[in-house]
Amino acid sequence: MTFRSPVASMLTALSLLVLDGVYAQAPAQPSSVIPASVSPLYVVTYVETNPELKSGTAALLKVHRDDSRKAAGNLRYVVLQSPRRPGQFVIASAWQDIAAWETYMSATATTEFRNKLVAVRSAPIDDRFNASLSVGSLAELPVKGAVYGVTHVDVIPPRLNDAVAALTVLGEATRRANGNLRFEIVQQTNRPNHFTVFEIWRSREAFDANIMAPPQREFRDKLGSMSGALYDERLYELLE
Repeated sequence: MTFRSPVASMLTALSLLVLDGVYAQAPAQPSSVIPASVSPLYVVTYVETNPELKSGTAALLKVHRDDSRKAAGNLRYVVLQSPRRPGQFVIASAWQDIAAWETYMSATATTEFRNKLVAVRSAPIDDRFNASLSVGSLAELPVKGAVYGVTHVDVIPPRLNDAVAALTVLGEATRRANGNLRFEIVQQTNRPNHFTVFEIWRSREAFDANIMAPPQREFRDKLGSMSGALYDERLYELLE
């Protein structure tokens, strides 16, 4: 009798679902809404999958992560996993420009990966395309054992300029905070009143201490009058 690991069995099941044509890949955002001048292009991809297949999904993400880091024009490809929500992942990638992203998306390996991922999704794969607002060097990522935060910030359009100013101040101050390894703010290309905050902290204690720091509290006070949706802050672990 041939023994097959649970991970191998789950990946086979994913492939069979795709071959049966049960699911279809969602189209990528067209380049017409992403200016060619955006460089780097930051892509935040939210992935929600069947929690019962989390091990197989994690294995699939790891393999494609390693391949994606070798793709032409890739500057970063980090996969994060929710410690409390099995099957919930975030991919934080950065590309030289939209042309590099589109070349990557059209590759056979990417198409096969996306189709397998769609086969176990519990919600559509959500790609968010962003330009830099307040960021630092990409060189220090990823960081093993650190606490990762991904926050979606949505403000009402009339207060866009106020939000940009407040976020910029927050970014500059937080990067100087004790225990902060990265604090990156990017702005969505097709909805400029939407932002993503990507942060890395040396420990959970450092993250918690920053919650009451003056720059953080001052920002949240300013955000209160211009927020367009609930402040969506989530913590993740690095998928190693």
